[in-house]
Amino acid sequence: MATTIERVLIYRLGSLGDTLIALPALHLVARAFPHAQRRLLTNFPVNVKAPPAAAILQHTGLIHQYIPYAVGTRSPAELLSLWWQIARWRPQALVYLGAPRGIPSARRDAAFFRLCGISRLIGIPLTEDMQHNRWQQHHQALEPEAERLTRNIAELGAPNLDSPASWDLALTGAEHATAAQALNFTANLPVIAVSVGTKVQSKDWGRDNWQSLLTHLATRYPGHALALSGAPEESEASEFAASGWRTTPLAGPVVNLCGLLTPRESAAAFARARLFIGHDSGPMHLAAAVQTPCVAIFAARNKPRVWFPHGSQHRILYHQVDCWGCGLETCIEQKKKCLTSITVAEVLAEVRAILG
Repeated sequence: MATTIERVLIYRLGSLGDTLIALPALHLVARAFPHAQRRLLTNFPVNVKAPPAAAILQHTGLIHQYIPYAVGTRSPAELLSLWWQIARWRPQALVYLGAPRGIPSARRDAAFFRLCGISRLIGIPLTEDMQHNRWQQHHQALEPEAERLTRNIAELGAPNLDSPASWDLALTGAEHATAAQALNFTANLPVIAVSVGTKVQSKDWGRDNWQSLLTHLATRYPGHALALSGAPEESEASEFAASGWRTTPLAGPVVNLCGLLTPRESAAAFARARLFIGHDSGPMHLAAAVQTPCVAIFAARNKPRVWFPHGSQHRILYHQVDCWGCGLETCIEQKKKCLTSITVAEVLAEVRAILG
């Protein structure tokens, strides 16, 4: 049936991390419909820390065009315009990679896409099992979100999340060359990549913790260079974090790349690093996608493992306090105790587990 389908609409909202988590599903769609025109219905975020999906997926061949969507819109005029854009294009199949928002919302989405004239709907989570991450007994934890997405579209084939090909960004030679030039200062020293930023207050480990961590790393790993990455507005916080590294005797060189590279060029830079250290963030998922080992510092706002980077090479710091799974973006009452209880010594121990 896939050979007769010429136009496929894919629904996926979110920013950098959400797009990267969906990579295995997007690769699966491309394999199932290799000759189809594939368009992504997605939001184009205003927040500069959340690049649109196009900033990640260009050059991959996974998506050919984009249809913008205003998140949460109830405007009849906007919905009518969206309906007309989709109906006029006449997609023959929809692949639904949306976040779970409850069965009533899924039913409304299914009705809308049918009104657009789409006959084959794939992956719309119309059951509780499709809505939720399954408990995996052998891991004693919930399944990762990337697995839930590919499970919901299993009719398209079996994914292999353990294969680097499922996370391939198809980075170009020019992107690798830009990253190499940006890291030219390292003089072939092994690189530790760090991103201290996050757009969510409840995920922020704190400036002082980052400064202390990098000061200790400069002492313990004098033969390494430090590369700081993030959005332009994270440059000052990154400089503060690296101040102890810069003043440590015999410490390796430092480069602040905040705002200087595109997300894909940052991925190429992370691919050249021995290690990435950061929050639960888009840069962390970028580093994981290019198979760089990560030390990831997680708040307990989300349930454990669901948003962890995929792969056994990563080290995760997650304190499951009594208020875990709160989903808060701003934590005032509990003072981010799940995150601030993670000590510099704990992070150093995970770094040593990777670097020795």
